[in-house]
Amino acid sequence: MRMITFGRAAVLAAALSVAARGADAQQPAREQPPPLGTPKSFTVPPKREFTLANGMRVTLVPFGTVPKASVYCIVRTGHIDEGSNEVALADITGEMMREGTTELTATQVAQRVAGMGGELVVNVGDDRTQIGGAVLSEHGPDMVRLVAQVLRTPRFPESELARITSTKAREVAIAKSQPQSIAQEQFVKTVYGDHPYGRLFPTPEMLQGYTIAQVRAFHARNFNATRAHLYVAGVFNAAPMERAIREAFDGWAAGPAPTDNVPVPRPHPGLSLLDRPAAPQSTIMLGLPVPDPTAKDYTALEVTDALLGGTFGSRITTNIREQKGYTYSPYSYLGTHRHSAYWVQQADVTTKFTGASLKEIFGEIARLQKETPPPAEVDGIKNNMIGIFVLRNASRGGIINLLAESELQGFGDDYLSGYVKRVLAVPPAEIQRMAATYLTPDRMTLVVVGDKATVAEQVAPYQRPVP
Repeated sequence: MRMITFGRAAVLAAALSVAARGADAQQPAREQPPPLGTPKSFTVPPKREFTLANGMRVTLVPFGTVPKASVYCIVRTGHIDEGSNEVALADITGEMMREGTTELTATQVAQRVAGMGGELVVNVGDDRTQIGGAVLSEHGPDMVRLVAQVLRTPRFPESELARITSTKAREVAIAKSQPQSIAQEQFVKTVYGDHPYGRLFPTPEMLQGYTIAQVRAFHARNFNATRAHLYVAGVFNAAPMERAIREAFDGWAAGPAPTDNVPVPRPHPGLSLLDRPAAPQSTIMLGLPVPDPTAKDYTALEVTDALLGGTFGSRITTNIREQKGYTYSPYSYLGTHRHSAYWVQQADVTTKFTGASLKEIFGEIARLQKETPPPAEVDGIKNNMIGIFVLRNASRGGIINLLAESELQGFGDDYLSGYVKRVLAVPPAEIQRMAATYLTPDRMTLVVVGDKATVAEQVAPYQRPVP
């Protein structure tokens, strides 16, 4: 999914308050954490899987005791299937699919879902589009039928297109007024170039020019049984559920296989300084391509990211937030697509501390490259990762997301059930090797969005234009 960050007014006020203390503010002694507990294991819930004659896959996961069922069809299409002049056409198509079917108006669809105790969700991402919702258990088969109608026979009323494109234009305008989105647009464009992953926002002209014929054509090309996987998780009666699935989806055309357009991102070292006059903060994005989730080193990279900047107790966060007070909410993450990944550190820092923040971030990377982290620190980070993983996947939606991501990357159940063991097996020396091998500053793209008049001199040491 694209990570578009919208307004952060609440954290901005807090960030200014924290940053106002300055670099030399006295910090209270940190309370000692409680002793580590035993990491919890994770087991993929028992499930039934089958494939319809048209190629559509189905996974049924009995789970929990709450009388609800989550019904989601995930289709392998999204921004990956957009042309260079079709940015956000997948989003427009997804929104138009909410406007009713050939049998039901948009109002009738909303009423039916509400009567089942849920709502219809349509999420469009780079690689996948997700359509469905959670409903009361007795309505699970009815939700299956409704999702099938939305997918197979959308109404696409031309009268609603202008409203939807106008709404999207407003969303884009708001996003592009935020420094986080400005930085991300520049970062992904630099890393992925003209690949669909590198196109974050459509132009106003694109949105104004889309026709209902383009929407219908995009749907016809990309929504089919071969690309679809239906997931049902929760409490449900298996026999009527399977019967409803076969009746609703058996006649769906198979269609072409998913698009195979894996990018080859290359490092683009250098600085992009984007002016935001009089901005009280600078937004920093610093990163580079790394091995994707199918690579042997990926789990060790996950642990490295968590220790360096990806958790609240990480080194960069402790340094520039807790100790220096330069920022309120720094974080790093591994951004993933199908067989592609990058590492990025992001922070909104007080303008006058932009250069100092970069010095500390690069300093923490260098320290990890030179010194093996202490075992106690590594154990704490790994326990945190495992706990979050188990909790995140202890819900109907979490299980569906986990299985869908596993399928996207081509993993099996053994990969998922082995996550805890793999994380625990990463030794401290391997974390140092990951930092030294992959997180090399001279290969990183640096994007800074801030007041150029104030920031330019501070970032001068990193002033190498992006090729």
